[in-house]
Amino acid sequence: MILLAHPYFLRDDAKQHERMKPYPPLATLLCAALLREQGHSVTLFDAMLADGMDEFHVVLAVTRPCVVAIVEDSFNYVTKMCTVRLREATLEMIAAARRRGCRVVVHGSDATDHPARYLEAGADAVLLGDPEATLAEIAAVCAADPGAPLAAIAGLALRGGDGALEVTAPRAGNRDLDALPLPAWDLVDADAYHRAWRGAHGRTSWNMVTSRGCPYGCNWCAKPVFGRRYAQRSPAAVAEELRRLKLDIAPDHVWFADDLFGLTARWIGELAEEIRARDARIPFMIQCRADLITPAVARALADAGCEEVWLGVESGSQRILDAMDKGTTVDEVRAATRALKAYGIRACWFLQLGYPGEQWSDVVATRDLVRGERPDDVGVSVAYPLPGTKFHAAVRGQLGARTNWEETGDLAMLFQGTYTTPFYRRLRDALHAEARGAADGLWFALGDEEASHRSHAPTEIADAAS
Repeated sequence: MILLAHPYFLRDDAKQHERMKPYPPLATLLCAALLREQGHSVTLFDAMLADGMDEFHVVLAVTRPCVVAIVEDSFNYVTKMCTVRLREATLEMIAAARRRGCRVVVHGSDATDHPARYLEAGADAVLLGDPEATLAEIAAVCAADPGAPLAAIAGLALRGGDGALEVTAPRAGNRDLDALPLPAWDLVDADAYHRAWRGAHGRTSWNMVTSRGCPYGCNWCAKPVFGRRYAQRSPAAVAEELRRLKLDIAPDHVWFADDLFGLTARWIGELAEEIRARDARIPFMIQCRADLITPAVARALADAGCEEVWLGVESGSQRILDAMDKGTTVDEVRAATRALKAYGIRACWFLQLGYPGEQWSDVVATRDLVRGERPDDVGVSVAYPLPGTKFHAAVRGQLGARTNWEETGDLAMLFQGTYTTPFYRRLRDALHAEARGAADGLWFALGDEEASHRSHAPTEIADAAS
């Protein structure tokens, strides 16, 4: 028996628990489906709606697995944020599985960045890159010999005989995504997800992906699992999964969790045709870049059933966008927002405060962009340095003992930004109010007070871009 698990407990993340938008662990379910396809007996511990770690202990005791694979949902942004609570849950799962004599393997962003931490906690291996083929090979080896060494398997981080970290031969990323089976939806309690969603929002959303990776080079964006490659499923395969999802789960909405959806108007147009041919239309939401949204793309998205697009806008200041190596312009943000609205699609923005060198004039430029274009919603965060990025390398010396947020709503400045954490939280609230058209008077007070909330030695753009 192989027990697949993931460590994200919604109840331990106050911000996300209040939002109550739980999604099944898609990456974990894909691994489960491939293992079953290859003849292995598989079960799942889904932490998302669980009451706590005690439930994991019960599943361990009942199923008595030979192998425990803790596979984070690397498609979900809440796990890619590498919070302290997510790490602690993973380490506790490793310890519990080891106490029962299980072999333990781990996959996720934080484990990829810090494999020694997880190996020292008792994991036999950390999976690097795409997890499915690597986990399938581990399962085959352990089925033949439960105690077999894993050093010959590509794509792993292990502890060598002397205890030192060893990395096996690299494994190429999966380019043929159509060859993967559909996620093992039957392993999760779909009714529990329906109840949670419909109780909070009146409808159920489910998750899918059409691609892996992102080819763009924003210097703050961490890509530890899939990197800068871009692999994409065929429109026919995506439409067929939508058809099956409509029959098996019957969600009212789909979140395509791709870092970057579609890429071209042609692919999106073909997807719309395949969806129409299968009567598989379900309203959906995506993430995309402003420079990829043209009127033709917006029209194709509307034809396919898209009702909401989240754009990585980040800032209304071109100076900050250039410092981020974002590769987009403020004019492109305006054009994309207007194109989406013209086709009846909600245009929503991700905004990022606190990038090194940000001045009050840059904050005001972001406010003015929100005021002028009126996005349908905004998500506001602060610059969050994660390993493997140029941004992290520039501010690493300032991080000290605290290098990660406790949970996704932390919004703490981990380096010396222009302003203090409490002031950035007020700016976040003001930008949300601005998007709702309810910010009267807030900005006058913030402008009067901003000088008194400056950090004593803020990091400059030149420092972060070096």
